[in-house]
Amino acid sequence: MKKYRVAVVGAGAVGVEMIRVLKNRKFPLEELRVLARTERPLVVDGQTYHVRPTTPEAFDGIDVGLFAGTEGDKGAAVTFGKEAIARGAVVIDNGADYRMDPTVPLVVPEVNGDALKNHKGIIANPNCTTAVLLMGLAPLHRAFGVKRAVVSTYQAVSGAGGKAIDALKDQSRKVLAGEPITDLGGFPNPIAFNVLANNWKIEERGYSNEEWKVVNETHKMLDPRIQLSVTTVRVPVAVGHGESVWIETEKPISAESARAVLAKAPGVRVVDEASPLDGVTCPMPILAAGREDTLIGRIRGDLFSDRALAFWVVGDNLWKGAALNAVQIAETLIANGWLKRTP
Repeated sequence: MKKYRVAVVGAGAVGVEMIRVLKNRKFPLEELRVLARTERPLVVDGQTYHVRPTTPEAFDGIDVGLFAGTEGDKGAAVTFGKEAIARGAVVIDNGADYRMDPTVPLVVPEVNGDALKNHKGIIANPNCTTAVLLMGLAPLHRAFGVKRAVVSTYQAVSGAGGKAIDALKDQSRKVLAGEPITDLGGFPNPIAFNVLANNWKIEERGYSNEEWKVVNETHKMLDPRIQLSVTTVRVPVAVGHGESVWIETEKPISAESARAVLAKAPGVRVVDEASPLDGVTCPMPILAAGREDTLIGRIRGDLFSDRALAFWVVGDNLWKGAALNAVQIAETLIANGWLKRTP
């Protein structure tokens, strides 16, 4: 089997998970380089990696560059992506910078993997919330034609980075000790024992930038005709995004027919009374954390329409929402002979 030289750019929460996923999936590595702002050792699951400074020369000989990304502007892929591509690497970016660029494929392999064959050197990972949503929405859209979706999210703090997990722990300790919270840890209000619907910048028509990402990315990857209404909420959970989804469909849909479709969907695991997972009958963040499958349950037909349905979906936002999806993109490129970019 041919082996590949891979660079992971970023040594934070997502970068660490990229290293972990590459190892867990036995990715055919000839060499793994870990790059970040500063040189230092990084220990992941007992193995020490030498983190090198990110420079253009650090991409010499690299086949795939996995950029851990940032949700802000001008992430590492903006600074170093073109240099990596010029040296022969394919860049897979988990940041937000290139997602809506019409020349850049935005991909979840199970949803629109064919879009990869026309890449020109850079591929974008979707927002973690969108990735988890589409694992359930896409198979149902193909089978029944989704006209409209109303989505409410329950998003883990790790979506805001490793420091957000530390902030949740610190605030929780203070609340339990009866002490005042003096450090919000980057959140607009305390997150411990609280939920925040104001965690993101409010933009056009009163929707947050996170809500707009779900709408725009779903339209780009799945179908621009789907009408979406999204409310994103941050909850005091470390890892694992949950999403409550109601859909209206073109064809009649029932809980039984939807369950049958989802049970066959790649990357999906139905969790309910008929198919418990580890003795649990409903998807939960702690059940989804560290799992490759996206978990779907609470599938139920609408009480007033035979063309509507509700379901609950939970996925590891650091895995399927970021690191795992990026590695799966690389695997799909290799499996189909698409690693070499289109001129």
